[in-house]
Amino acid sequence: MYRGHTVAVVVPAYNEEGFVGEVLETVPDYVDRIYAIDDDSSDGTWAEIRRAATVLNEIEGGSDRSPTVTTTNRGPGTTNRVVPIQHETNRGVGGAIKTGYVQACDDVIDITAVMGGDGQMDPDLLSRFLDPIVEGEVDYTKGNRLLYPEYRRGMSAWRLFGNSILSYLTKMASGYWKMMDPQNGYTAISLDALQTIDLDGMYEDYGYCNDLLVKLNVEEMRVADVPMPAVYGDEESGIQYSTYIPKVSGMLFRNFCWRLRTRYLASGFNPLVLGYIFGVFVSLAGAVSGARALLSGLQREDTAFDRIATSGRLLLSGTVFLSLAVLFDMRKNEELEVHQYE
Repeated sequence: MYRGHTVAVVVPAYNEEGFVGEVLETVPDYVDRIYAIDDDSSDGTWAEIRRAATVLNEIEGGSDRSPTVTTTNRGPGTTNRVVPIQHETNRGVGGAIKTGYVQACDDVIDITAVMGGDGQMDPDLLSRFLDPIVEGEVDYTKGNRLLYPEYRRGMSAWRLFGNSILSYLTKMASGYWKMMDPQNGYTAISLDALQTIDLDGMYEDYGYCNDLLVKLNVEEMRVADVPMPAVYGDEESGIQYSTYIPKVSGMLFRNFCWRLRTRYLASGFNPLVLGYIFGVFVSLAGAVSGARALLSGLQREDTAFDRIATSGRLLLSGTVFLSLAVLFDMRKNEELEVHQYE
């Protein structure tokens, strides 16, 4: 228990043999429950989880001696601190975390954190993620490796570039405009938030963290960034940004439309929606007009300048509409963001 609140940690693991056991062993003692989720690994991850759970549960004096739990047959409740759970089919990291979240809701855990099974998340930093929730300032905290130059020094240029693109796309989709580093999986969430959001509809692949931010915003939950350094070791990332960015971008666009419809139309009309709609369509019209002008200008130079000028005015108008929509969106959501700096 941490400051009068029960705490759980979800540890998703897929082919993390050689890493996940140490992660389980280094979770702080104040954590009441650890859900170690093997997402149908093809290596020795499940055996390593079971070995670590048996040792840790014996140390804690658990009575069930790390029972096997599957997603199709979760079995009776357990008093063990470490609860091994194995997926019978691979569902993705988001699916593994969803399993842990559901279990935490069933166990009525006050705060549930996520620490990856690859050992990239420093367990000594966990209290930073818990404090804002314990103090009632926010419902959700997430790591931010981009705040300080020395914190992002461990990130490759390609990873930093991909993260920057996804940061901007997630800002627009989620409405959390001050948020950075949306791919950071080191998080903590309150029981109230878990019980409020559409947990069943949570995205199950990489990109779950971006999807979760949109869901939190629709429910007007408060979030905070927690500064932390980037840490990379011998583990290999499963994210391939060349395919990941287009896939997640499509998901974020759908979530963006859903957020606008749910927050700004279903519960009462907000004109910022018109700003987004007009901004996008007018900007597209300007871009198409400009492209046609450039093509036709090769044949008819006498009309090319007028057409280019018209497309420029359209692009400018579209940019103004979009800028106003973003400004109103930022003001609507500014009270939902709290920065936690050292």
